[in-house]
Amino acid sequence: MGDLERPNGRFRWVICALLFFATTLIYTDRAVVGVLKPTLMEKLHWTETDFGDIVSWFSFAYAISYALSGRFMDAIGLRLGYGLALAAWSVVVMGHGLVRSVLGFSLMRAALGLAEGGNFPAAIKCVSEWHPKTERALATGVFNAGSNVGVIVAPLIVPILIAHFDWPAAFYVTGAMGLVWLLFWVSLYWPPAEHPRLSQVERQYIQSDPPDPPAHIPWSTLLRYRQVWAVVVGMGLSAPIWWFYLYWTPGFFHDKLGIDLKLLGWPLVTVYVLADAGSVGGGWLSSRLLKKGWTVNASRKITLLICALCVVPVFLAAIIPNPWVVVVLIGIAAAAHQGFSANIYTLASDMAPRKVVSSIVGLGGFAAGFIAMGFQKLTGRILDTWTNGYLAIFAVASCAYLINLVIIHLLVPRMEPMIIPAAEVRRS
Repeated sequence: MGDLERPNGRFRWVICALLFFATTLIYTDRAVVGVLKPTLMEKLHWTETDFGDIVSWFSFAYAISYALSGRFMDAIGLRLGYGLALAAWSVVVMGHGLVRSVLGFSLMRAALGLAEGGNFPAAIKCVSEWHPKTERALATGVFNAGSNVGVIVAPLIVPILIAHFDWPAAFYVTGAMGLVWLLFWVSLYWPPAEHPRLSQVERQYIQSDPPDPPAHIPWSTLLRYRQVWAVVVGMGLSAPIWWFYLYWTPGFFHDKLGIDLKLLGWPLVTVYVLADAGSVGGGWLSSRLLKKGWTVNASRKITLLICALCVVPVFLAAIIPNPWVVVVLIGIAAAAHQGFSANIYTLASDMAPRKVVSSIVGLGGFAAGFIAMGFQKLTGRILDTWTNGYLAIFAVASCAYLINLVIIHLLVPRMEPMIIPAAEVRRS
């Protein structure tokens, strides 16, 4: 309570911590099916094609939900909307332990995608309501760090659960963790204007920015701008590679390197610790170049180029027999992806008015989900039919980011700001 009496208070960071743990949980839930891939394929007699089809349904549903969830949260409010979303995905995660067929898992993954699509729109909305402009980037970085923590947690706890119970326990336990979070959310969250535990000083600080004018810009208007397409392409061509790492890396370590499930934890932890460092490092590098006097165009694109070049050697992971060299190669590629992705998100705020940034990111997420769905289906079929299918997939990953950057540069050679005429803005 003493913290709340200090200038500005601290309770807003308690809310940010809730967002961090929610994001950690969703990435733990997503990563579990990848860690369990070798076990599920053996016990349920799946092919690589089956697995690719199963995880593709998550991407399909997630794309739709990501695009629509923001308006759902606006309509019913964060306390109820976010709570319902997390309760739904927790129950669905536990439901995975009850199904055994490809169809059953496909339905569960689709349901999970629909429920989890609400996390980032809700969290970004929550940050905008609980933090003034000067803190929003930091608060967003804090809660988004949960994405890498979640994929570190999964390979550490799943082998322990498998050792003492059967594979359904991994889904039951991780799903139940979400219900525990829900108890804290219901106990601690109300809007700032009516929160009983928020000091008046902190409430005034949170509300110190003038409110944004209510406005709505249709997607049909946004899609006429090449700056929007640069972000959509950037997200759409990079996200499927990240999902490949998330879903197929555990199986690759098991099948090609002979790493047992009990020993998967530390190789996967290494990959995602490097990814976490890449996320921070990519943002730091472009910011550092800006402070040195580089233009936004040069600092962002040089950082994107460095990240893209760091991914190129990843194709060697399918050839080199040494397990830890392979782990490091994939870890560097995952780190470069996160640095690349952090700067792609920043492109939206660099070129677009603040009131349309979330809409642009929503369009990018929508495109990324559908492209990822196709990539996952194709990956399963390649691995089932090609002798060294992993080499083909890693080769695509190694050049995808350079191709991505070339397209971005052709769309926005100078990264000029979007100018949206007032007549095209609908007042709400």
